[in-house]
Amino acid sequence: MITINPYIYFDGNCEEAFTFYASVFRKEISHISKYKDVPKPKRTIFQESDEKIMHVTLPLSKETMLNGSDNSLAYKETVQYKTFTLIIHTDSKEEVDRLFGELSQNGQIIVPVGLTFWGAYYGQCIDAFGINWKITLASEN
Repeated sequence: MITINPYIYFDGNCEEAFTFYASVFRKEISHISKYKDVPKPKRTIFQESDEKIMHVTLPLSKETMLNGSDNSLAYKETVQYKTFTLIIHTDSKEEVDRLFGELSQNGQIIVPVGLTFWGAYYGQCIDAFGINWKITLASEN
């Protein structure tokens, strides 16, 4: 089986973002380490301050983990925030509404939640950390 697990870079607010995501998805962070945890001989390859997040993992399901880190260089030199969106398939309209409401808080609503012309219950937003999300009711097909 192949799984794809997103890895998101942040510009110094990774811990805040993942604390938020843990509350939205009602899950617990399984791993978090800071750059200060890197052995001294290896620290020279990292440019972030000691208190920034080197790696964090938030298991969302048995197959899916959301991962991230503070990496100012990757954040500034890529266009990743304009070229990807994370999509969530839920089992109920209530879960779509809850996730959309929480993820869009202090962010931007792109497509309000509702029934679409293609028959899906769907909404799209950008969260307060600049991450694009599409939330939809999983197809019964």
